[in-house]
Parts: sequence; C-alpha cells; structure tokens
Amino acid sequence: MFLQKEETKVVFVHGVADTYRIWDCTRESLKDDNTIALALPGFGADIPRGFRSEKEDYVQWIIGELEAIGSPVDLVGHDWGSILVLRVASLRPDLVRSVAAGNGPISSEYEWHQLAKIWQTPGEGEAFMRDLDAEKLAGLLQGLGVEAADALETAQRVDDRMKDSILKLYRSALHVGEEWEPGLSNVSCPALIYWGRQDNECPILYAYSMAQHLRFSRVAELDCGHWVPLNKPVALAELLDEFWESEKH
Repeated sequence: MFLQKEETKVVFVHGVADTYRIWDCTRESLKDDNTIALALPGFGADIPRGFRSEKEDYVQWIIGELEAIGSPVDLVGHDWGSILVLRVASLRPDLVRSVAAGNGPISSEYEWHQLAKIWQTPGEGEAFMRDLDAEKLAGLLQGLGVEAADALETAQRVDDRMKDSILKLYRSALHVGEEWEPGLSNVSCPALIYWGRQDNECPILYAYSMAQHLRFSRVAELDCGHWVPLNKPVALAELLDEFWESEKH
C-alpha cells in the first residue's frame, strides 16, 4: 500500500541482512495501517549517486525521508535499523514523535559479534561474501533462531549489491558505540526498547544499558532471539500499539 506522505504516521527501518519486507507481518498486524517501511539504499533499493553506504550516509538518508513526510512520525527500527533510528532521534528530535528500537545496541561497552568482525576485516569480509549463497545464509539464520521458511526467503533477497553495502556499513562502524552513545541523552521523545531475550549476538543487557541514557524510556522483553520481526511479529505489533496508545495520555 502506497500512502500519501501527509498520512504516514509510522516509519519502519530494517537492519542487516534484511529488506523492508521483514516488517510485512508486523505492519499487517497493527491497528493503524498508516505506515511505511523504508528500503535502505543497497538493501533491495537503488543507491543514490555519491552515497558511500557508511553509517552517516544512512542516517542522513533517513532524515531526508522523514523531512519529506513533513510531520513527526513514530519511528521503529530493528538491528541496524535500531541503531539508525536512535541516532536520527538524537540528531533531529523535531522529526520524531516516538521511537521504538530493538536488538541493535549503541553502547561503548558492546563488542561486535564474530560475523561483524569478519565483515569489518578487509579481504576476509570479501572472501566471506564471495562464498555466501542463499542456502548458506539461510542456514546461518536458522542457527540464530529464524524459522526455515523465513530464513530462506530472507536469504534469497541478499544480492551482490547488498553484500557490498553490508561491508561498507560495518567498516564505517568500528567504534559506533563510543561515537553515538553520548547522543542518546539528546533523544527527547518517548522511547520503547524491545528485545528478544535469547539474543546471543546482542545480549539483552544492552537494552537496559541504552535505556539508562534515554530520558523517557521503557524496556520490553520478548521470548525469542535476535530476529523479533520474524519470530514474534504479532506480539511486536501488539507491543507497539500499546506503547503508542499509552503515550497519548
């Protein structure tokens, strides 16, 4: 469904290695259908001229999309989308009515997981991506708790352009926690930090750590691993609806 920009209330931002389709079931389960799921450049979408696919590029791109909408929105992110939406909310509070972020930590104490370290290593990351096909990626996702059908569908969307974008994004973010954690105190809107409590790559302790830096926040735990929009889409939709309803009073 394509919305007139002035109607858009909720904006979803996906992570890695995802596309906007990861939000389909959650969006369909919400009470309100005035939503849009952004397709980040390089992730099932064209890359603008001059776009370097680094973390700051994605932040500025999202800001541009929100400016085009023209009124403050409820911003939702998962994984890298979580990191990006919190950064946007810290830089441009005028664009964000509320923010919900999950399973993507901004913390000076967080150490990147092993796969991220491979991607951040020149040569090693390229070799990994050359050998990665849909079957292998689906197997990795299943190992992280994603159902087989969802894992294969997600993996089949990963093309060479996305692989290159992933490497550039991760290599720009070696110290993102140290760089962006101080900005969390600038987030002035209500914030929901949701988290799959069985996430081994991004442990739930970082949900509470981030919440301590935010002015108006709450933490909600879900009974799943990292991939909340795939594992618990309906529960996530219910959580979001409750969060937004509570902020109206």
